[in-house]
Amino acid sequence: MLNFKNLAAVAVLLSNIDIAQAQGGAWTQYYSQCVPGTAVITTTAPPTPTTSKLTTLITTTSTSTPTTSPGTGPGDAGSSTGGANSIDVKFRARGKKYFGVATDQGRLTAGSNAAIIQADFGQVTPENSMKWDATENTQGSFTFSQADYLVNWAVTNKKLIRGHTLCWHSQLPSWVSNINNAATLTKVLQDHIAAEAGRYKGKIYAWDVVNEVFNEDGSMRPSVFFNVLGESFISIAFAAARAADPTAKLYINDYNLDSATYAKVTTGMVNHVKKWIAAGVPIDGIGSQGHLQAGQGSAAAAALAALAASGVSEVAVTELDIVGAASSDYVAVTNACLNLAKCVGITVWGVRDPDSWRASNTPLLFDANYAPKAAYNAILAAL
Repeated sequence: MLNFKNLAAVAVLLSNIDIAQAQGGAWTQYYSQCVPGTAVITTTAPPTPTTSKLTTLITTTSTSTPTTSPGTGPGDAGSSTGGANSIDVKFRARGKKYFGVATDQGRLTAGSNAAIIQADFGQVTPENSMKWDATENTQGSFTFSQADYLVNWAVTNKKLIRGHTLCWHSQLPSWVSNINNAATLTKVLQDHIAAEAGRYKGKIYAWDVVNEVFNEDGSMRPSVFFNVLGESFISIAFAAARAADPTAKLYINDYNLDSATYAKVTTGMVNHVKKWIAAGVPIDGIGSQGHLQAGQGSAAAAALAALAASGVSEVAVTELDIVGAASSDYVAVTNACLNLAKCVGITVWGVRDPDSWRASNTPLLFDANYAPKAAYNAILAAL
């Protein structure tokens, strides 16, 4: 999944592997948010900040606007049409908000994806259409056509939406990654979030406000945001998101949060979120991506409980896929969320195996012919 540009990037990856192995925690290779060949890992710190300022002019180049919801905002739970054969219907019947899936316009207009999502899933998360390179690739010029399509489709089909993602070090245009002035970067970040989250105000159940901000040892990941602004970029991003969409749940999202004793969970996510919440940062939830190896499902219950103890009001599994898609692993993750009051839902990262970023590992709930696999039926039986 990686598209390395230099040996320094390889060194960073190898160092993270060494850290994870030394700690004995479960570790999934860094995956570039599931898009082959689009992300570049930057390891060179930006120059020392200067005092120059930049005025950002926000314009919108999309010709469409999101459909007005027939209800009043995103509602309390998702919706699906599959009845007793829908994992979403049965999951919600047990008190959860959704069993969701990642998709986008290209998927929704191909094959049987839309029909399966209508029947079996109650929430959608955009794979790529809401990321920075897709929405503001050129400074101040916003393109929302694909994101609008997803939102309109979700509203029409009564699906909840998880917005993904407002601030992430990857799939980031070079004009952002090259900023070295704190005041400039603060305004750019605020303007980007105001434009995107504001556009879909009242239609998004939850936003992944910041994504993948921790190293494997629990320290903060180097990025243009951290290098220039320090930890303050967290509070800047969450404050901007709260102002833009006051009713949306605001999440911090990361991968390798799959073991309760792993440093990225304890030293990283839990300790930092406790500190940030105490400082007034409006963090509502933690998203555990859940890109699991075979056999890791059994650790999900303890890991989610540890994250929930950070002081957030809710947690969710946000990008689930499991090597081999063993029924036991999928049922274990489902039960982990089901048995934790603060866990509101599960999102799988795609409908069918060939469309997964881990296609060779057959990690999803539907096969190449859009037929439900054993894991899907096992979840139904468990519910």
